[in-house]
Amino acid sequence: MKVNRPIRPIKKKISVVQTDEAEQTPAPPSTPATPTFKLQKLLAQKGLGSRREMEVLIASGAVSINGKAAVVGDRVGAQDLVRIGKRAIRLNLEESLPKVLLYHKPEGEIVSRDDPEGRPSVFDKLPHLRSSKWIAIGRLDFNTSGLLIFTTDGMLANRLMHPSFEVEREYAVRVLGELTPEQITQLTTGIMLADGQAAFSYLADQGGEGANHWYRIILKEGKNREVRRMFEAVGLTVSRLMRVRFGPINLPPRIKRGQWLELDEKEIRRLLSLIA
Repeated sequence: MKVNRPIRPIKKKISVVQTDEAEQTPAPPSTPATPTFKLQKLLAQKGLGSRREMEVLIASGAVSINGKAAVVGDRVGAQDLVRIGKRAIRLNLEESLPKVLLYHKPEGEIVSRDDPEGRPSVFDKLPHLRSSKWIAIGRLDFNTSGLLIFTTDGMLANRLMHPSFEVEREYAVRVLGELTPEQITQLTTGIMLADGQAAFSYLADQGGEGANHWYRIILKEGKNREVRRMFEAVGLTVSRLMRVRFGPINLPPRIKRGQWLELDEKEIRRLLSLIA
């Protein structure tokens, strides 16, 4: 797997509180407290949904701790029994790495578990999980191919998808026709779509033959069918669209269409360090 350096690493500020040594007094010995963790955080780490979705679930009264209805903000420890409805949830309170999987989506598959039309789903191709579920990091349209990332950690998924983090999505785009300099300016400065303004943060000509022309573009958001709608707004039709990068992860050439690759511990730790 090829992992890029992030474009805008997020810098965390660490505040250090200093006290006068003369004012410090040794604390009396005490019995170590049993560590507890926020319930919504643990449920999200189990791959049951994002932290926000878990907060909504808890607020609905569907979650209990030791037989008592949980509320948002409750903390749980190793001895607590958590249930969603009648289902007991086994919580791993020790530090553990999430699972992360890369999938090369072909055209003709949906990124959903339920489809009224019965179309093939990307989830049909993924390895089975016993105690959690795969969460798709971003979506791709039915007719779009390329990189999809799946994880069992709802917080990791939210970190990569939330608009506030502006994680880059890079695509190879084939269109019928060729962009003019004026159209390129429109696409990179901003086009008003039905759901708001959108712009490519990067656009490069990749050449082409005949009526088809290729471009490499980068977005920092994920509106529905955004790339196709932007080209349509300047009068060009996208004939092929493929995502080649999401955030710091490139689509590995060795993953053929319809195949997946699970990251190993070293790769997962590197990914987590890049987005920390």
